[in-house]
Amino acid sequence: MITHIQGKLIEKNPTDVVIDCNGVGYLLNISVHTFSQIPDKEFLKLYTHLQIKEDSHTLFGFSSLAEREIFRLLISVSGIGASTARTMLSSLTPKQVREGIASGDVALIQSIKGIGAKTAQRVIIDLKDKILKIYDIDEVSVSKDNTNKNEALSALEVLGFAKKQAERVVDKIIVSQPDANVETIIKQALKNL
Repeated sequence: MITHIQGKLIEKNPTDVVIDCNGVGYLLNISVHTFSQIPDKEFLKLYTHLQIKEDSHTLFGFSSLAEREIFRLLISVSGIGASTARTMLSSLTPKQVREGIASGDVALIQSIKGIGAKTAQRVIIDLKDKILKIYDIDEVSVSKDNTNKNEALSALEVLGFAKKQAERVVDKIIVSQPDANVETIIKQALKNL
């Protein structure tokens, strides 16, 4: 409904800004990334996302269309709300989030406060194909074996296996089957653990 707001910057905080647009002050929740991108000048334009709930209407502001797109992708994932998505974009730049998801870097996504291993894996599983398609990232440029290995290892850790033991088994599987996908690696590892 509201795609951007342009007006006079009234108030600037690390988590929100107030923009006066023709005499109406709009409070926009922002990420730390957007905060760092906002110049200290009087006039400002931020791209917005309007979230409507039963008890509130909340505007989120973004310095770039790319950041807003990543935010919208993140909130489409089950278990990721607007505040978690904003935290993710405050902890990492939109580019880091995008590349972390594209390369299947569970550890990077999990390094964000409030994101556990299962949520990080869900974000990657749900968004990887969309990110690769939208940003036309060539998956070959990402080291495939390491991605599959890391995803398999983190899945095995979640299942309760010791990292060192799991890593030894997974390394043997990758050497014998270099083209094995994550599912195959996990299934083979479970037989040998």
